[in-house]
Amino acid sequence: MPRLYQVDAFTDSPFAGNPAAICLLDKAADESWMQHVAAEMNLAETAFTYPIGQHRFHLRWFTPIVEVELCGHATLATSHILWETGIVPEDQTCIYQSLSGELRANKFEHLIELDLPAAATRELPPPAGLLDALGIVADFVGLSTYDWLVVVSSMESVRQMKPQMDGLRQLGVRGVIVTAADESGTYDFISRYFAPGAGIDEDPVTGSAHCALGPWWQQKTGKSDFRAYQASQRGGEIQVLVRGKRVLLRGSAVTILAGELFV
Repeated sequence: MPRLYQVDAFTDSPFAGNPAAICLLDKAADESWMQHVAAEMNLAETAFTYPIGQHRFHLRWFTPIVEVELCGHATLATSHILWETGIVPEDQTCIYQSLSGELRANKFEHLIELDLPAAATRELPPPAGLLDALGIVADFVGLSTYDWLVVVSSMESVRQMKPQMDGLRQLGVRGVIVTAADESGTYDFISRYFAPGAGIDEDPVTGSAHCALGPWWQQKTGKSDFRAYQASQRGGEIQVLVRGKRVLLRGSAVTILAGELFV
């Protein structure tokens, strides 16, 4: 029977961060079955992985309604489980083949470090309905690999937003990132992420969004290392390090439950 775990990612406390389900397989599974499992779990993402070599794995991610090309928090959660269960020794790298190419995960002190592809953002006029649906005034609007990126001048605008999800659902992209500098100095920047078109109204902590946020804030500030906070109801902290065409994301994870699938 496939083993199934639920992990809270980008947090060191239970019931915070972003929950992901991880399904450990012996071999490739039917795509329709994986989508049904993801719908049953009803989390932002469910990761499915099976071994393809020593410490190497094939990795796919599904929301309750679609497969996605990249998911940071579920990759972090998968790595946490592979180390915690002893499938991979803790001093070894987890290497994944995915729709986004090769991804890697290592232990860095008490954190997990993901090596993911950077996503450039090109400035574009906002599509019709975007800013109305968000209910904000933007300083910058651009399109990254997967998402619209909207920059605003106030962190309170990010925290207090109440977007109209029906409007965002019509945009034809995976999701919308909204970000601002953290004037308090606690973090370098904060963000929120909305993906109703992918079945997720608001994602609690989105690793892949920071693959675009890191390079954008690097261009804005000249810095390469950031401490970021995703200001959802659950919330989560991410260390973001921009390294050329790659972005390193560091965070913690906590196992919440473990079980077996009987179907």
